[in-house]
Amino acid sequence: MNIPKFRFLCGLFLLTIGYSYGQSAPQPLVSHIYTADPSAHVFEGKIYIYPSHDIEAHVAEDDEGGHFNMQDYHILSMKHIGGKVTDHGMALALQDIPWAGRQLWAPDAATKNGTYYLYFPAKDQDDVFRIGVATSTSPSGPFKAEPKPIEGSYSIDPAVFTDTDGSSYMYFGGIWGGQLQRWETGQYEAGGSKTDLENDQAPAIAPRMVRLTVDMKQFAEPVRKIVLLDPEGRPLLGGDHDRRFFEGAWMHKYQDKYYFSYSTGDTHLLAYATSDSPYGPFTYQGVLMEPVTGWTTHHSIVEIKDKKKESKWYIFYHDVQLSGKTHLRNVKVRELKRNPDGSIQTINP
Repeated sequence: MNIPKFRFLCGLFLLTIGYSYGQSAPQPLVSHIYTADPSAHVFEGKIYIYPSHDIEAHVAEDDEGGHFNMQDYHILSMKHIGGKVTDHGMALALQDIPWAGRQLWAPDAATKNGTYYLYFPAKDQDDVFRIGVATSTSPSGPFKAEPKPIEGSYSIDPAVFTDTDGSSYMYFGGIWGGQLQRWETGQYEAGGSKTDLENDQAPAIAPRMVRLTVDMKQFAEPVRKIVLLDPEGRPLLGGDHDRRFFEGAWMHKYQDKYYFSYSTGDTHLLAYATSDSPYGPFTYQGVLMEPVTGWTTHHSIVEIKDKKKESKWYIFYHDVQLSGKTHLRNVKVRELKRNPDGSIQTINP
């Protein structure tokens, strides 16, 4: 049997059992549209969520994600966890991005000096994924895209982290449909592998990172590969599908430690690694979330104050509770808990 499909069916079964016995489980934040890949931030005292907007595109499913044919972005917000969620409407559409051809995948957002930045991947007119940026004076948009993608950008899933010293970094990349495996030589290889390096004993394909310029619109330095190590200090290998990077990078900082979290893709785990530097190397620490129902896993982690003004950490993620279809997902949120040593407690969704 196809293992991902088997896990997906088992997940649906367990989800049904949980509801039948009245177990509490997070519910979708919105149900009037399908949303996925949520990047959450606290801007101007409110929680803003920047998700993908899933649609039924009537595109045949393939290994490169052709059926994920999103056309625009909607921004969500709420005053506190558990509060009413507002959909601010269309913030940016494919037809308003001069260089883009198709597929607006997982975005992220950042702010500096009163301007808000929306970072997004899209395939250009040559069907190569690039990363673009759009700006607004409001965290809810609408956003206006720059006329060209960020110079030197490629692949998918941009996540922007601003450190305590004001420096901002972008973490990005995704293998298979995200095309990262086609950039190993530094140039795009159109006829390259459709999956990974296809060498289980070689170090796995590395996610990428780069510091941004002060205006947040360009790369301030050459793109770097992120080194991911096992606890013994050895590079994670391509065949280590339970630990190697696939897509969905996120960075957060806790007690002066940098936490790089990501999706393992075809094994459906959210894993994390830590470092003393935003550049790494990062040492694998474990699984922060077990598989959700649905094929993909993509998340964000953010510190938020609750109604009592107490600071807590939350993880925003998605599953397919509303549709049962892997390309029509719904965003959820739940508390993220840590152990006294800073390690993250594994969540069983």
